[in-house]
Formats: sequence, structure tokens, C-alpha cells
Amino acid sequence: MNKNYYAILMAGGVGSRFWPVSTTDFPKQFHDMLGSGDTLIQKTFSRLSKLIPIENILILTNERYNSLVLEQLPMVKQEQVLLEPAMRNTAPCILYASLKIQKMNPDAVMVVAPSDHWIEDEDEFARNLKLCFDYCQKEDALLTLGIKPTFPNTGFGYIEFDKTSDSQIKKVHQFREKPDYETAKHFLEQGNFLWNGGIFIWSAKSITSSFEKFQPQMNSLFQKGIESYNTKEEKQFIDENYPLAENISIDYAILENAKNVHVLPATFDWNDLGTWGSLHEKLDKDDQNNAVVNATVILENASNNIIRADDKKLIIVDGLNDYIIVDKDKILMIYPKSKEQDIKRITALANDL
Repeated sequence: MNKNYYAILMAGGVGSRFWPVSTTDFPKQFHDMLGSGDTLIQKTFSRLSKLIPIENILILTNERYNSLVLEQLPMVKQEQVLLEPAMRNTAPCILYASLKIQKMNPDAVMVVAPSDHWIEDEDEFARNLKLCFDYCQKEDALLTLGIKPTFPNTGFGYIEFDKTSDSQIKKVHQFREKPDYETAKHFLEQGNFLWNGGIFIWSAKSITSSFEKFQPQMNSLFQKGIESYNTKEEKQFIDENYPLAENISIDYAILENAKNVHVLPATFDWNDLGTWGSLHEKLDKDDQNNAVVNATVILENASNNIIRADDKKLIIVDGLNDYIIVDKDKILMIYPKSKEQDIKRITALANDL
């Protein structure tokens, strides 16, 4: 394995659209959402470790999830777990981790990857990632893996790339916000739009110089702690200074400003597992398109449902079509899949009870 390869594994999200399974205290990345025997973070860590030395994988997460990370990834040392004392979106945590990595190894190239995505062909993912690493070792580039759209999805941001290029890695023209349906259809017709999957690759030098150029205030804040990084003084510096960072995403902070952004159209199947409906797509289904996880079922006049329980509980369904049915502890949710974007709101109402 190449000792210059590093990974930043993003594992701080709450996954509120997967309530009631995903909660603030136990979010979706720590659950076996697919019924595969591994949690999402375990699957992602295993996928990355095929190419990247285990000791070079850093996990970025909230302080409250530290014990969950160490429990589910026993091969990881405490110093590999970077604890955010406050929620500050993706730019501050990526800068923090990148400066730590650069101090360890100035020649490092790194991938930034969410911990809760689904990728089926892991060998193809590794090939794509190796191509990106090779490119970023030679070029001053900020690279992202773009996902080829399969339908006009209005829930993703899009990446518009140079359609005149014959090379595998394309120059990015611009990032586009989540579109309405007609705009999304137009994007697909153009042929040079990809879904933004939130997987980024760059050298330590390229990303830190980009922060210096486009986010001087944030860069100055984290540079103040450079002497403390990878020492026992690091935690105190981060606890005191991290909450002072602006709450901003890496897309807004860097990628929409930089001129050296490129994209590789991914050649693997991908799903962000952002909703119960997206999970339904990836699960095995019966003849009536029902997907069942951790439940025993009797189904009559039931189709297109996703049904999940704990401990193989017997669930009987008659006359429901296109529903999310989840039994978790003291909560039973029976909710139309067509309204799944409202689950975040319902979660807030339930928390007030």
C-alpha cells in the first residue's frame, strides 16, 4: 500500500430522514441499514482500507460518537478519531484534518468520503480512486468523483463539466444547486452533468493552499494550532478554537471559487442512502416490490413498501402500497413514501412529546 495515501472519513451527521432508526444519539452510519451484517461506517472503512493503510484513515465525528466509532472500528486508534466540539459543516473539519495530515506527511494525497454511502462494486471504486490519487500526485487539482445520473433527481446538486474534453478526468465548469424537475431533465439532456456525490480527492498541498487563498480567516484560525497538531496539546486548541470557525460547506468555501476543479465520472454504482426510499432501491425485494429488513412478515395486497423491525418481529400488512413501516423500540412509524422528505419535520415533532 502507498504510505502517501490518506482518507478523511466523515461520520458526524445525524441522518434525521432515517428516523426512528437513526437518532441524534445513534445515527444511521452506525446502523446496519442494509441488513448485510456490517454498519455503514464499517462498510466504508473496509472499502477505503483496500487502497489506504488503516493507520492513514482519519475519522471526523462529533464528540458524542467517539465511543461508537471505537467500538465499531476496533482497529482504529484514538488519535485517528478527530472530535468536533461543535457542528460547523464540512469546510472547517476538512481544513483541520488536512493540516494534520500535511504535518504528518507533506506528500500526502487524500480522499474525503462520507461514511454512510452505498457502493456495490468496491473493486471498481478502488480503481477510480487510484486513478484520482495518481492524477492529484502530479497535478495541482481539486478532484471530485461525479455520479452519472440515472433519472432527473431534484435532491442532489449537479456538476457541469467540459463536454469537449476527451480525457477521463474533466474540467468542471460549475456546481449547480439542487434543481427543480424540469431543470434536472434539461441537465440530463445536455449529457455533461453529474450528481455531486460528495467524494473529493486532492493533495494536502493543493487543498491547504486553496484554503489560504479563498478562506484566509478560517485558514489563519486553524494555522494558529499547527504546532499542537498530532501532540497532546491538540485537543485543547481544537476545543477552544473550532467553535469560532464559520459554519460553511466545502462546496461554498472552496470548490465554487477555485479554478482547478476537475471531475472523474464514476464507473461504479452509488447511492447516498439519504432517505428510506433510496434504501428501498438497494434492498432485495419480493414479487410485489416489498423490501424487508430484520422482520418476519405476512403481506397481503401490499406492494412497494419498505418494512423494518428489530429482532425479526412479526409484522402483518394488508392493503398498503408505497409505505415506510418501521418498528423501533417504543416507536412505530407507518408513513407514505411519497412524503418521506417530511420525516425530518416529524422527527422534531416527536422529540417535543
